[in-house]
Amino acid sequence: MLDLDHPTPVDLGYRMPAEWTPHAATWTSWPSDDALWEGELDGVRSEFATMVALLSRFESVVVNVADAEAEADAKARLQSAAADPANVRYHRVPLDDAWFRDNGPIFLVNGAGQVALTDWVFNAWGGKYEAGRDTLVPAAVARELGMRRFAFPFVMEGGAVEVNDEGVLITTRSCLLAPTRNAQLDEADTEALLRAGLGVRQVVWLERGLEGDHTDGHVDTIVRFCDDATLVCAVSEDPSDENFAPLQANLETLLALRTPDEAAFTVVPLPLPQQHRLPDGRILAASYANFYIANGVVLVPTFEDPLDELALELLRPLFPDRQVLGVPASRLITGGGAWHCVTQQQPTGEIDHG
Repeated sequence: MLDLDHPTPVDLGYRMPAEWTPHAATWTSWPSDDALWEGELDGVRSEFATMVALLSRFESVVVNVADAEAEADAKARLQSAAADPANVRYHRVPLDDAWFRDNGPIFLVNGAGQVALTDWVFNAWGGKYEAGRDTLVPAAVARELGMRRFAFPFVMEGGAVEVNDEGVLITTRSCLLAPTRNAQLDEADTEALLRAGLGVRQVVWLERGLEGDHTDGHVDTIVRFCDDATLVCAVSEDPSDENFAPLQANLETLLALRTPDEAAFTVVPLPLPQQHRLPDGRILAASYANFYIANGVVLVPTFEDPLDELALELLRPLFPDRQVLGVPASRLITGGGAWHCVTQQQPTGEIDHG
């Protein structure tokens, strides 16, 4: 049986809000290690500057920087990209990599409008990379903000969970039940942890994510909520593609899904871009579903692909109150993810100082 210290977030009325609820800021981390980027660091940083500059026109952005070189590089590139200087600030913190969605905190809100954060163990997707500095970042963010921190001795990554604002959470067994995450927890224990830690009411399990995804199948590359009743689901139209069958199974699961109130969801198929590979043949998990929803805008990764514009056309009607913008991510994907993977939203609200 899962044994948790109390009070947990749900005990105090906290829950993880949907991404489209208003943001006080977006947090992101500036890329720094060329070896981790397969020699593409310069191009990755250029794409990052474009993303942050666009985002700064809509909301505040906090850029984590690992050292003086990263801070100087970020400031120079963001100035060139015409970022709004009033909406960008820098937070010096030791980092291993730039995937802040996964190693950073997950922010929560309660009924009184207060904001707190959760701090999970980050082990770099089951011990695949070094994570000794990244796992300490949520505590650093809590200190920076003076915010209540709920610490859990369990592995969890933000990209592994997708929620709407009605307490429905979607995840994958291939990731959260991987023996390299929390081997001591079974599916029931993991559901109990998600309910206690994130305040969700319903947990929906998909089997797996994309081929080549070093995260073991994060949900944020395959299925996303656009509103409480609408989902997009990545699909492949090529039966010879390794992703074809598992993505079709995900689609069928979602079409049969019902809310806690027995209502169906609208499920919109979203095509995958053409397969991307590293020079050594490794498949990259490129996906248009890895978009980021911010105040007034949705940032969608594009890949110099014939399907880029189709993906944007499919997504625009689903966000009628936001601009849906394509942001180049062809260099970024060499690290294994796109714009949702490198961002984390801080909801608006009064900070709970604990």
